[in-house]
Amino acid sequence: MYKKVLVGCEESQVITIAMRKRGIEAFSCDIIDCFGGHPEWHIKDDVLNHLNDGWDLLIVHPPCTYFSIVGNKWFNVEKYKEKAIERYKLREQALEFVKKLWNAPINKICLENPVGYLNTHFLKPTQIIQPYWFGDKESKRTCLWLKNLPPLKPTNIVKPTVYGYKKNGDPLYFTEYKTGNKTRSKTFPGIAEAMAEQWGKIL
Repeated sequence: MYKKVLVGCEESQVITIAMRKRGIEAFSCDIIDCFGGHPEWHIKDDVLNHLNDGWDLLIVHPPCTYFSIVGNKWFNVEKYKEKAIERYKLREQALEFVKKLWNAPINKICLENPVGYLNTHFLKPTQIIQPYWFGDKESKRTCLWLKNLPPLKPTNIVKPTVYGYKKNGDPLYFTEYKTGNKTRSKTFPGIAEAMAEQWGKIL
């Protein structure tokens, strides 16, 4: 019997494809079209509408727009006034979204997000990983909240390199790509392969 995996908030299909390579019935799910080359493995919809569809594992990447430490400056009410107040409201809505995902009726869950607001206002992460533990040379501290899943074991530790620099001179530690007029971060291939290999065996 095939095991079913839902990869939420993933239009890149990096994890979905890694799972499929191992015979696992994985589907990506996002409110926008996928660009991983397999629309037949993509559910274009709100992931919350599909949590009760009999999945064995949920791996989900909630948007970090309101959680990342990079955006903390935009919460300055004195400077940005109503825009900052609205941003606080949107962050609370985003946190409620995360809680619904974490409490989904799925036995095994991995919730992924960069270090930020969720570390102190949600739960302490199970582990914090780096792409360079899995063969990708970039550095990006990534939190994993795991339910009924073992922490990921490093597969190929390499020397990290800085991906680039922002306009203000700060180092840019994560890979970016553009989808339309938006810039979003994607899962590193080495991490995706580790998830599929290590967790796929215990489904």
